[in-house]
Amino acid sequence: MNGLSRRGLLASAAAAGGALALPAASAATAAAGPAPAQAVRISRSDPRYTGLVSGANQRWVGRPDYVCLVSSTAQVVRAVQDAVDKGLRIAVRSGGHCNEPFVSDGDIRAVIDMSGMTQISYDEQRRAIAVEPGAMLGSVYRTLYKRWGVVLPGGTCPTVGAGGHITGGGYGALSRSLGLTVDHLYGVEVVTVSADGKARAVVATREPDDPNRELWWAHTGAGGGNFGVITRYWLRSADATGDDPAKLLPRAPSEVLVSDVSWSWKDLDEKSFKRLVRNFDAWHARNSGPDSRGRFLYSQFKLQHRAAGSFHMCTQVDTAAPDAEGLLDEFLAAVSAGTGVTYQVGDRTRAPWLYAVTQWFGFVESAICRWKAKAAYVRKTMPEDQIAAMYRQLTRTDYAHPTALIDLISYGGRINAVAPDATAVAQRDSHMKILYVSLWTGTDDDTRHEKWVREAYADVYAATGGVPRPDGVNDGCYINYADSDIADPSLNTSGIPWHRLYFKDNYPRLQRVKERWDPRDLFRHALSVRLP
Repeated sequence: MNGLSRRGLLASAAAAGGALALPAASAATAAAGPAPAQAVRISRSDPRYTGLVSGANQRWVGRPDYVCLVSSTAQVVRAVQDAVDKGLRIAVRSGGHCNEPFVSDGDIRAVIDMSGMTQISYDEQRRAIAVEPGAMLGSVYRTLYKRWGVVLPGGTCPTVGAGGHITGGGYGALSRSLGLTVDHLYGVEVVTVSADGKARAVVATREPDDPNRELWWAHTGAGGGNFGVITRYWLRSADATGDDPAKLLPRAPSEVLVSDVSWSWKDLDEKSFKRLVRNFDAWHARNSGPDSRGRFLYSQFKLQHRAAGSFHMCTQVDTAAPDAEGLLDEFLAAVSAGTGVTYQVGDRTRAPWLYAVTQWFGFVESAICRWKAKAAYVRKTMPEDQIAAMYRQLTRTDYAHPTALIDLISYGGRINAVAPDATAVAQRDSHMKILYVSLWTGTDDDTRHEKWVREAYADVYAATGGVPRPDGVNDGCYINYADSDIADPSLNTSGIPWHRLYFKDNYPRLQRVKERWDPRDLFRHALSVRLP
């Protein structure tokens, strides 16, 4: 594996995108509170600068005038106002896991670093659990579990920041049974800038009578960097009542059944490979209804390039499912049926949920490296030409890279119980996601790896213009797996606008929110919502 951690690289690839109800502060401006300590500003001459201008994807290194380390909403307001007054282009970083150079763009002059805002607490006034954007998912899961025994159905990489993950929609190993992260978002606090250039903190909730409700809605799937700087999320499930924080979000599983199996490429030919992929796809198509027993099972089928020698399928089953062991056995049998090859068992055990979500190698180990990724939703079983293209791309001899992969990922279940316009996530009838990614460490080989990802994607979707056309077999792309190619007319020649691939019919509504809350278009990047 060229010195790279096999499972670590795959997990880092799969990783990489609030609460509650008191009469919703119909007003909108959050109280600034007493004057806090000053933010820390790191200039280019500071020895810490180099370590603060890049994220997890080491391809992207920025050159801003300074990085502002903030620890409170009031500090964010001042940092934004100062940048606006000086005419500086702003970007925001929380966990730093963005696929694309949205924060390191050459025009960015001021980076607001949210990593110091990590508080997770119960807000008695709003009767919700408050999470600041710098909190990493692993910390969120541990805190929710240890304090209140509850869970947020988020992603499987514990070092991803809550800031970008939640606003992009967010999903993970419990989403098939509990929904997306944004299905449990009650409110947001956002530092916005008005037409006259004044920064202020605004609270928006899902309460029907909240005059800022549309700003809340826009943060349920539009992705980060669109409307302002998120300084706080409030989490509370839509059906939660009362003021007991242990009852405001779903109860965390006590235990899960985890499984890791692998297939050797030497045992497979094109026919058996295609059957494996077809079986995995078909099982999810059959078992992804909102009330399906199969909703308790989540799996990642990590189809690595033949150069790796083998590929893995990592699966988790909530043991609260009726006959969890039987469900896993049925799933494994269905995936292998008719292939004529057998899998090797690497791991099968029952584990405490907290261990599985923060430590189990199948999903959570990560590595810092370089990568390029693309994604697609799947809403109908894939046709023969798509599966054949996957086989072609994973067996190419002119690009034999072991950490190039096509990852088939469970989706659907309770995710699909929500209407397409209830949140900004419009894709609500898919049963699977696909992640196309190559990972590497060398600094002088970016073009070769990026080329394979682009060619693989174009090959799989050749019949629909080289992109996963919405409302057909596929349903567009996932904004938390950001891919700037989709908005580049020299690379997306399908005739399908980038915003339709990401947001479908929700885009005009997002534009109206943009017009109201960021009329100066201060918060922008290659895939940000455009002004009308």
